[in-house]
Amino acid sequence: MLGMIKNSLFGSVETWPWQILSKGGKGEVSYEERACEGGKFATVEVTDKPVDEALREAMPKVVKYVGGSNDKGIGMGMTVPISFAVFPSADGSLQKKLKVWFRIPNEFQSDPPAPSDDSIKIEDREGITVYSILKVRTSLVAQWLRVRLSTQGTRVRALVRGDPTCRGAAGPVSHGR
Repeated sequence: MLGMIKNSLFGSVETWPWQILSKGGKGEVSYEERACEGGKFATVEVTDKPVDEALREAMPKVVKYVGGSNDKGIGMGMTVPISFAVFPSADGSLQKKLKVWFRIPNEFQSDPPAPSDDSIKIEDREGITVYSILKVRTSLVAQWLRVRLSTQGTRVRALVRGDPTCRGAAGPVSHGR
């Protein structure tokens, strides 16, 4: 625990390398579409839990790993952002599956420390395209759904209210529709 606090306060912060592909917005939400570099990532997958609960479980595991809960006992600093994905089902609802990934800092890319927690996996991942929300006023899940799915013609209001994975969203969810 002390290593995690020390890493958070005194460790370096490295930005995950990306290029901005486009900028946009919908209502009160502004976003950037970014092409992010691949590399080695520490990942945690949580299933069978609502999104907010899954995040509360996965995020501390990643933070502890980079803070020194690894085979080398070394704090690696942080890379930002730490990203997560939720997965759609065939019917358009969200699966109860969430994956958090943290890009391992450049200094450790060639030989990352092994995690002490078996639920953390080290993965080689290709570059990805992400939508980064720039103004946070409602839950991140609701914002992502509103921005991304509205471009696909999906009725976000029904999806967010009808999907149990969106329970526990921080504050009221405003749908803008």
